[in-house]
Parts: sequence; C-alpha cells; structure tokens
Amino acid sequence: MGDIPTSVRPVSVFADDYTPPAPTELVGPGDVLEIAVYETGVTLFGAGSSPAIAAGSSSAFDPAARAERFPPFRVSDSGTINFPFVGEIAVAGRTTDQLEAQLRRELRRKSQNPQVLVSIAQGLTNSIIIGGDVRSPGRLVLPTNRESLSDVIALAGGSTGEIKDILVRIQRAGTFGEFRLSDILSQPEQDIRMFPSDRVMLVRAPQSFSVLGAAGRSDQIPFPAPGLSLAEAVALSGGANPNAGDPRAIFVFRLVAEPDGTQTPKVYHFNMMEASSFILSQRFAMRDRDVLYIGNAEANQPTKLVQIISQLFFPLVTLEGVITR
Repeated sequence: MGDIPTSVRPVSVFADDYTPPAPTELVGPGDVLEIAVYETGVTLFGAGSSPAIAAGSSSAFDPAARAERFPPFRVSDSGTINFPFVGEIAVAGRTTDQLEAQLRRELRRKSQNPQVLVSIAQGLTNSIIIGGDVRSPGRLVLPTNRESLSDVIALAGGSTGEIKDILVRIQRAGTFGEFRLSDILSQPEQDIRMFPSDRVMLVRAPQSFSVLGAAGRSDQIPFPAPGLSLAEAVALSGGANPNAGDPRAIFVFRLVAEPDGTQTPKVYHFNMMEASSFILSQRFAMRDRDVLYIGNAEANQPTKLVQIISQLFFPLVTLEGVITR
C-alpha cells in the first residue's frame, strides 16, 4: 500500500449523521424521468388514448380519464427538461411531488383538470459509485439515503477478498479518507453514513511487517488477522535467535502520519528480559509496515544500540513511554 496522500482526512470527517438525509425522490442532472398526464373532458394530450388509471393511484383520478405517457425525459446538465406545451422548465433540486404540482399548474390553463404522475426511471442524483473488490461494482442507488458504508458494500454483493486485507477509500466533495474494512465490523462508530455522489473503492492491501536483525527468521510477514500484537509478531518471527539474538534489544521502527501530512519516525524499545515487557507486548499493537528489529548479542550491546538509535531517530520510546499508549 502506498503512502497516505496529504489530502486524506480522518474518518471522523465523514461522520455527519446529524445531517438530515436528502429526499430519495430528489431530481438532478442526468436523471431519467417518466411522466404521465391524465385528462378528462376536452383533452390536450389524450386524443385516441384509452381510459386508464395508474396502479396504486388514489381515487382522485377519474376512472374515465385518458392517459398520455411520454417518452423518457433526461434531465439536462443545466437541470431542465422540455415538456410539450409547457416548454423548458427547471427540475433539478426538486422532488417528484413538487414537479407534479408544477406541471399541473402549467397545464391547467391548457387542459381540463389535468393530473400528473412523475417517477424517476434512472436515478443518478441519489446514487454512489462503488468499485474495486466488490462482486457488483458500478453505480448504486441509495434506496433510503440512510444507508451506512457496510450497507452499500452488502448491496454491492460484498467484498471478494478477505476482510482483514481490504482497505476502503472514500471520496466525498473533495475530501478523501481511507481505513480498514475490518474496522467497520469491529467498531460501529466507523460505519459512517453514505451520501449521494460519494465514491467508494475497496482495495486489496494486505497488512504486513518486516523482521530484521538476529531473529529466528528475517522476512516480510503478513498479518494473520486484522489485529496483531508485538508478542504475536515476535512469535511469528521466531523470536530472538538463541545463538546471536539479544532479547533485551527488541525494537519496533514506525513512521507515524501527522495531521499536516508529514511522517515522523518513532522507535519503541522493549527489554524482554523484564517480566513487565511480556505483559506490555500483548497490549502493543503492530501496524502495517512496521519494522521489528532484534539486536545481535555479539556485535551490539543493548545500551550501545540504544545510543546509536537515539542519535538517528527522535523520539526513542522506551518501556515507560509505551505504557501510556
């Protein structure tokens, strides 16, 4: 996984659940509308049409009314449609109910008691784009505009990869964020609400850490689960080599992302000859791209190695500094 771009913001930026959800029948550019006009008596559109009544319509519709259904209307980029005998009208930002009322007013002077039904055949306004490692990528209409991130992933068929390896990237009105899919399932506060026009991308980006120095094995090791403690990382690496490694010189090297987009190097030191370090290592969470280094007992005494690292990296976090984290 590449470095997080400087424009990325914490997930909390997207936690706008206090914002009222937009109406699902809101009309916008690119939407395709289906419009039917019902007339009685002297008709403007219904000459030659057979009597009809809309399915599910109220008794306000005259059973003898004649219906005229028009070809689909696509809302222009400027948010307008051109309706017969009415001309160009602005529809963007209005609901279907508001548009029905507007057309009734416009047609009332030309037709006897016209009734209008408007529905959205293809909705772009109340939709998001979701792609990447999902079974059904593409444009997804939000049925209620109250869907959470986990809801839209489920509506898109779910992820095709292992949850622990999936990174979710969200783009909303020029703001970017990314976090782990596993966090959504384990931390409900991360399951943010989706808004129309959001873009969601699921990327397969397995977490891993590197092991260097006098360990049982030097390798890049993937996380076997969404979370990994230092104790588990040491065990996966084979621990300190019995002949060359020094358990008093175990270090974790980490680049910490700052709010301004820069990265600060930090080094955490553990002396595994102390019993408290074993307990602490079970609480210390490894992060993606951490480097686990085990000092060599023959070439470097622990105190000498600590002095060298302290000159190269600041701050050097010792056991006392880690306890508070």
